[in-house]
Amino acid sequence: MIKRILAAVVGLVVVGGLGFLWYAWYPALPKVALPKSGQFSAAQIERGRIVAAQGYCAECHTRQDLGGGPTLAGDYAMQSPFGTIYSPNITPDPETGIGGWSEEALARAMKLGVSRSGAHLLPAFVYDHFTKMTDSDISDLYAWLMTQPAVHMTHRENTFPLSITPRIVLAGWKMLFFRPGDFKPDPNHDAQWNRGAYLAEGASHCGSCHTPRNLLGAEKTGSRYDGAVVDGWIAPPLNEHNPTPVVWTEDELFAYLRYGVAPLHGPAGGPMSPVPHQFLSKIPESDVRAIAHYFADIDHAAQRVSGDRAALELAMQQSKRDLLGPTTDADATLYQGACAACHYNAAPSPVLGRPELALNSALWLDEPNDLFMVMLRGLTAPEGQSGVAMPSFYNALSDHDMARIAAYLRRTRTTRPPWTDLEKKAAEARKLVEIPPVNSSH
Repeated sequence: MIKRILAAVVGLVVVGGLGFLWYAWYPALPKVALPKSGQFSAAQIERGRIVAAQGYCAECHTRQDLGGGPTLAGDYAMQSPFGTIYSPNITPDPETGIGGWSEEALARAMKLGVSRSGAHLLPAFVYDHFTKMTDSDISDLYAWLMTQPAVHMTHRENTFPLSITPRIVLAGWKMLFFRPGDFKPDPNHDAQWNRGAYLAEGASHCGSCHTPRNLLGAEKTGSRYDGAVVDGWIAPPLNEHNPTPVVWTEDELFAYLRYGVAPLHGPAGGPMSPVPHQFLSKIPESDVRAIAHYFADIDHAAQRVSGDRAALELAMQQSKRDLLGPTTDADATLYQGACAACHYNAAPSPVLGRPELALNSALWLDEPNDLFMVMLRGLTAPEGQSGVAMPSFYNALSDHDMARIAAYLRRTRTTRPPWTDLEKKAAEARKLVEIPPVNSSH
């Protein structure tokens, strides 16, 4: 009996192992010659440009540190709990890029997460979203990529332990978390909603930043769009858990996604800033409206109310009182000196150009990350609201100063509980901002 049990266990292990190898193995696809000039029509290349902008390809495949790098040549550093991942070169260079890739190879990478060589790709390449894209969109994207300038450049090696992780291990990750398949329109919604869902869930991969991840780096399916931390910034919830006092309407979402600023919520900063300014501003307006329509419905579907309007009005009144002269509140005095000259609102309602902090999303989040990051980095003219810049206070404010201002704004502009450990969190944010200090006190 014992021998039979052992034999059965061994048999199951062997069969299971063979089954896993069958699941995990993909053949290498042959290299192809670089497509000839004129092989693709101008209309197809233009459609591919739009798909690339919808997916922000240049953002993650262009080096940002070390003085930057050529567009699409890769070497963009992505921090993860498992090490630093450097994106590959996706220009049509035949040696260091994807010049030898066929359209079939690109489609397999995007829809199944498998490279031309047959190796499984790291899920930092969000094929769990790209798998929902149509074959025609991927075909157009291929045409655009193959007509871009070829750049001969390799990327840095992923850091330990990613640098030595066998790619077959990723097949196990896929078995647990990856479900390939095209986007399926929802018959209960109209064409605009489905177009927005297709873009948000597919090429634009919104959940990759706005959905928290589990210990193995997969999106938590039960917490879709609940918000997450990206490069020290908080990508806020896009659903009913968004804490701002005014609901994100479809018009506000459209303004934010198209122009980078929403009057009742504030500007796009940090990793979100390129999305409207460099990409969504360059695709058809109807697509941006479709994404806004989709997310407005996700929020409203839970019957979230507009928030505490009375408390909001009191906070806006406090904004006006900050300009009226001396105060016995030392934190208010510090805020008046550092911030109030720009962040005041003397009108009966919020006005564009003088950001009303009582409405700004950064003050209403569970943690002060976004507020500290903006204070430390500032906002350049191309970011946030077009043509309006905010200076960096990296060298002008200490961690203690920033903590005092954050505490003051939280208690006078919102109805949310006080933040804790503010000075420690300010110091942590400072470490993430690459601005050289003027002196050692900072």
